[in-house]
Amino acid sequence: MSTLDMWPRGSLLAALAEPTVRALLRLGSEQRLPAGGVLIREGAAESHVVVIRRGVAKVSAGQSLISIRTAGDLVGEMAALDGSPRCATITMCGPGSVVMIPQDRFTPFLARHPDAAVALVAMVSERLRSSNRRQTAFTVYPIKVRVARIITELAEQHGQPLGQTALEIGVRITQPELAALCGAAEGSVHKALREMRDARLVTTRYGRITIWDLERLRTVAELDEPPRPAVPEIIRDRPVAIRTVSEMP
Repeated sequence: MSTLDMWPRGSLLAALAEPTVRALLRLGSEQRLPAGGVLIREGAAESHVVVIRRGVAKVSAGQSLISIRTAGDLVGEMAALDGSPRCATITMCGPGSVVMIPQDRFTPFLARHPDAAVALVAMVSERLRSSNRRQTAFTVYPIKVRVARIITELAEQHGQPLGQTALEIGVRITQPELAALCGAAEGSVHKALREMRDARLVTTRYGRITIWDLERLRTVAELDEPPRPAVPEIIRDRPVAIRTVSEMP
């Protein structure tokens, strides 16, 4: 991929002017990595950043999948900025290539290119907002809505058009990984996916998810509705017995 190529919408490189992209990529050498190649390991005391040029990577903490990163994304920025240990492991989903940039080259680059510094702050802010939205969904919405929200997010970030309304998510996601993203049990996610398949909203096959109507899926995900009040899921949809004071033991 040359620097003239269009980077995926939402990635850091898509937000930068072409000369800035070229200057950033010149800070390190491009390396090819196989599927399973580790870019960053949780807990490591290191401070380089990584630009993904080709391929898709998964971000995980412990046994939980946190998010997906793809071409044009920059990862590892937190340790480069504050010197803290790595908080997640980032692994290539398939073959790809990356540019690894030492921290002592990256931070002076930001000083020379304030547009890149502003784009980096915007990227970090959006990731924090996305994390907050997901945490809110864990406590407020039932599992089917949470699954629909995650699939919608993946489709909007990594969807590849198949027709007028159909999209295929360009990242392989297994059901255990989807369950980790949703904060739900795998069996519950399987049930939610079955209901969506029966409604002809999605199909799933060997880790591939196809969305047949994104607008209908957004409706299931309740993305166009005001937030619900926080109600613990353990009591939602269960009958509640209301007793008067005289009935209390």
